[in-house]
Amino acid sequence: MNFYALRFNIYLALIMSLLLGVGCKSTPKDDKKDKEVSAIRVHMESVAGPGTMTQTVSVIRSDPVSVTILSGPVLTESDVVLARVLETSAGFAVELHFSTTGTLLLEQYTAANPGKHFVIFGQWGEKDDDGRWLAAPLITHRISDGVLSFTPDMSRDDALRLVKGLNNVAQKIAKGALK
Repeated sequence: MNFYALRFNIYLALIMSLLLGVGCKSTPKDDKKDKEVSAIRVHMESVAGPGTMTQTVSVIRSDPVSVTILSGPVLTESDVVLARVLETSAGFAVELHFSTTGTLLLEQYTAANPGKHFVIFGQWGEKDDDGRWLAAPLITHRISDGVLSFTPDMSRDDALRLVKGLNNVAQKIAKGALK
């Protein structure tokens, strides 16, 4: 008799968990957002050089400006610990907070290169047009606090996706999931 009562209780528990949604953490759409990643590459403006050390890129889609940069980035998404979208009087800006190593690199490059530009590339989606050169902020002073803000050439929705993906990458790095 106990055998049937046990089976009944298991079936009842299974039906109740299905009805109440127990064990369902999030919707598939939320899972995709949590897994979304973005990339950011901050390059330094340079004079044209031989070989593959430099390249010329076009920044700002509405009024393109050509800038010659060092091919290798000086900062990447692996240096970002926090990203966010800020409201400004002209619209919005993206603010990047860098790790200790990123902060030191940012300080060195800004101290050594006043009057030059950082040129920033972002990738935030799976489509080809979800990645492009976003901004070329002028270096006016040494940045020692590890925070770089810029007004990107992108929609607010794309900026929010970029920031969400960068924060996801930062969390994975902090947990040791990415190396």
